[in-house]
Amino acid sequence: MPEFGVIKKVNPREVWPGEAADFTPWLAENLSELGAVLGMELELEQREAPVGGFSADILARDVSRNRMVVIENQFGVTNHDHLGKLLTYAAGYDAATVIWIAEEIREEHRQALDWLNQRTDENVEFFGVIVEVLRIDDSRPAPQFRPVAFPNEWQKATRSARPAPTERGARYQRFFQAVIDDLRRRHGFTGIRTALPQSWVAFSSGVAGVSYGLSFAWGDRVRADVYIDRGDAEWNTRVFEALRARRDEVERQLGRPLEWEPLEGRRACRIAAYRAGSIDADEATLAGIREWAVATLADLKRVFGPLLKDIAG
Repeated sequence: MPEFGVIKKVNPREVWPGEAADFTPWLAENLSELGAVLGMELELEQREAPVGGFSADILARDVSRNRMVVIENQFGVTNHDHLGKLLTYAAGYDAATVIWIAEEIREEHRQALDWLNQRTDENVEFFGVIVEVLRIDDSRPAPQFRPVAFPNEWQKATRSARPAPTERGARYQRFFQAVIDDLRRRHGFTGIRTALPQSWVAFSSGVAGVSYGLSFAWGDRVRADVYIDRGDAEWNTRVFEALRARRDEVERQLGRPLEWEPLEGRRACRIAAYRAGSIDADEATLAGIREWAVATLADLKRVFGPLLKDIAG
């Protein structure tokens, strides 16, 4: 008979002695852990983001939906003070996703988050998340995020009477859903769970201001890219040129040439691989495009990931 270990709960303060000094910096560096649980691609924008005389613990972006995310952390049991701060920060940054993380969420605060979700449409969502630390026998401690309050997407979609996607939008959605599922299953690439009915999808690189993208581009072409835009043209160009200086090394590791696009007249820069393709192709052709997309994105992350952390991290 197999022998199983015993799962034990560990006091989070044994791992992170302080919320502000220890837990928040750790979470800022490990947003993918939270994103994987919530089905989001979270990218850090700023720690201690100011709102008047206060500051939000973490301001992030949900890359796949291009939505601002406010995260408020609290050790111990939730209280009214932090609920008020959470709403203040959400308003200050016009956040579409609001996340409250605590060791214990009071029932009245869980009900308050549920009420907010019930009174808003799909453009705003509130999450209450319990953070726990677990250990099996004497293993290393492992963090666990457990949502206890979250939006009911079916209710929101019903209430807002969201129109069904067009036939073309539905084709995009089916294609990108298959790509997302393959990337997550085969490469552990993303925390995104659901595709949208649009012609592109973006994934976090783990470095603020840089994302991996896949899109159906103009001229019946499909593009997989590294997209650089932190909102600062000078920073974007500096990172782009630092990467381009290593072009020979990058293309040798990838085994293919890339298009290095400074995007003249625009703030952003892009490094891309292209192939012919259209969403109107037959299913067999789309399956081939999907295989190319999954392999190319995985290669881009493999090669550019370490470079981005070195140059822009």
